[in-house]
Amino acid sequence: MRVFLLALVGVIAALTAATRPLPAAQPQYPQYGATTPEYGGPDVRAALGQIYALTNQARAQAGVAALNWDPALAAAAMQHCRRMAAAGAISHQYRGEPDLTTRAAQAGAHFSLIEENVAMAPSAAAVHQAWMQSPGHRENLLNPEVDHVGIALVYARGALYAVADYSAAAQSLSPAQVEERVVSQVRAGGVSILADPRLARSACASDDDLLQYPVARPAWMIRWQNSDPSRLPRALESVLRSGKYRKAAVGSCPPQEDDPAFTSYRVAVLLY
Repeated sequence: MRVFLLALVGVIAALTAATRPLPAAQPQYPQYGATTPEYGGPDVRAALGQIYALTNQARAQAGVAALNWDPALAAAAMQHCRRMAAAGAISHQYRGEPDLTTRAAQAGAHFSLIEENVAMAPSAAAVHQAWMQSPGHRENLLNPEVDHVGIALVYARGALYAVADYSAAAQSLSPAQVEERVVSQVRAGGVSILADPRLARSACASDDDLLQYPVARPAWMIRWQNSDPSRLPRALESVLRSGKYRKAAVGSCPPQEDDPAFTSYRVAVLLY
């Protein structure tokens, strides 16, 4: 997780004028733009679409893929953006507020990497320009490892408060789906799959060395966890290529990690 902070007290008017306004990008975002009871403010929803469009324009110019819109990330960003507008001074976390990973997970996002940019500026173009001119913000915005974004804006005190949450999205899979993905990869290595996954599931959930079991012990085993269960560890790929084993059991279990907000999957493969 990387987060960077930027407060803009004043931006040269010519900077904003020099950036050509872009039409609001699809999809529209009615719930992620808001105004306080002030008059004369910008069209916040159009400004949000402009920031999204400018973000993907900058990524295209940098040769990295466009970011997909993630409503869960946007909901988490909006929750924090309202806090920023209420506080006046911007921050990545206020007293009593969950951190970024927890906010995003509570909003329903699934991710293996998450980053955040925040700012306060007079216009959408100024927000984007400031992020591009700040090394940390620019790194987040152009990071080729992230593929989704959620953006939120609140207009208050004559300025736009902006939050952008970027993530490398991870799919939400059931244990059965995780096992199916691993099974397909293992089977492609020429190994048949045992019908009963119970021993593999038990091995997944424990730290016991099944190689020492007197009964039904595997000849080789491995446990791992990552955000993409179809990506096998290199050690397992190497063993499968050896052709030494003919049967396998695959089992999934809840991941073992310090921060459950990050989406990951734990798997055990036993070879016979």
